[in-house]
Amino acid sequence: MVGMLAAMPPAPSNRPDRDEPPLTSVRDRGDACPGALRLHTADDGALARVRVPAGVLSAAQAYALADAAEQLGDGALDITSRGNLQLRGLEAGCGGELAQLLDAAGLLPAPRHERVRNVVASPLSGLDGRGYADVQPLVRELDALLCASERAPELSGRFLFALDDGRGDMAELAADVMLLAEPGGGSVRVTVGDAAVRVKAEDGPRAMMLAAEAFLDASATRAWRVRELPAAHAVSAADLAARAAAAGLDAVAAVPPSCPDRAAGGEGPPVPGAGDGAAYVVAPLGRVTASAWRLIAGVAERYGPGELRVTPWRGVVVVGAGEEQLGVLAGAGLVTDPASPWLGVGACTGRPGCAKSLADVRADATALLPAGAGGLPVHWSGCERRCGHPRGAWVDVVATADGHYEVSAPGGPPRTVPLTELAGALAAARTITTPTK
Repeated sequence: MVGMLAAMPPAPSNRPDRDEPPLTSVRDRGDACPGALRLHTADDGALARVRVPAGVLSAAQAYALADAAEQLGDGALDITSRGNLQLRGLEAGCGGELAQLLDAAGLLPAPRHERVRNVVASPLSGLDGRGYADVQPLVRELDALLCASERAPELSGRFLFALDDGRGDMAELAADVMLLAEPGGGSVRVTVGDAAVRVKAEDGPRAMMLAAEAFLDASATRAWRVRELPAAHAVSAADLAARAAAAGLDAVAAVPPSCPDRAAGGEGPPVPGAGDGAAYVVAPLGRVTASAWRLIAGVAERYGPGELRVTPWRGVVVVGAGEEQLGVLAGAGLVTDPASPWLGVGACTGRPGCAKSLADVRADATALLPAGAGGLPVHWSGCERRCGHPRGAWVDVVATADGHYEVSAPGGPPRTVPLTELAGALAAARTITTPTK
């Protein structure tokens, strides 16, 4: 298969931490990140974020989410940059009904812990023969440990766990705690910040939980993310190794990977296509109608084990689907062509859903879709918060109060451009291949 076995090349950083700078003082408020039980009020109604560890859903769970979107929301689902799912336009007072629906589908195994089940993993692990180990069993164990932990609810809703099977696709997501499979599959490295330990693969999930607990003990500043910890509070490899040894794990301090070993195969996220027992499709701007979502679930149910894997790149791996199903999925508005211009375009919610947004960025992104197609990725933001922006090298397009947009290429200064001139500016910025000095 050309589509799925091909992968995006790694890219240099492009101001990845501008929305979450290191802390210089104690936070004076708690994390207000939404969840499935803690809804967020937006201009288009309430918003619920359903955590889906490693993005893995059964067809039955996918159908339940489509029901929720149609019965309680605006009839669509949003795929987030962490492979979770959002319901928007929810009616006031529907929280109890939504919780019952999600619980019946097995999507709320531990209500106290539902906001901290932020787990991403190599979405093709165990399917395409790449990587050093299938990390899906480790994901399930980590989720069980999270849901059983008394301390885990102390983590913020932004804290992220990642499991990389060795192909390196999780590197760009800047997880707080990361597991990286090593050659041979018998051992893994677990990292938290600049600290790392090597443990047996089967001990990886327990070591990840110990790393999260080390972060909680270190976060006297009430930090939400590991990268927010001041240097004086950083977790050390010696501390992490000592915690692991005290828990009975055979652990040694290790060097954290500056760039994961990609000798096992792919580099970065999959691209649309089919093969190796699965099909991969992408949702334009991460939004899927409930009817298209049902179609995906139906294909997974009919041609495979009934499993979907939602990815942090706003796509869905349909396990068991093949080349012959791509046309059906494309007919539902999903991207199946690895050359589609949609693959390089992202946007926040924008108007009218977000009160902070200064423009309908999704409409503008759609209208200017061809501009710079095939070049650097571009992310459209309705305000300076840049919600949902990607990692790596990307072109930053931010709405301004005067109806213009501020455009900046990787490493370059921002340039304010009126909408009438934006197509040219965008195309030029997306062709830049090296940071501007």
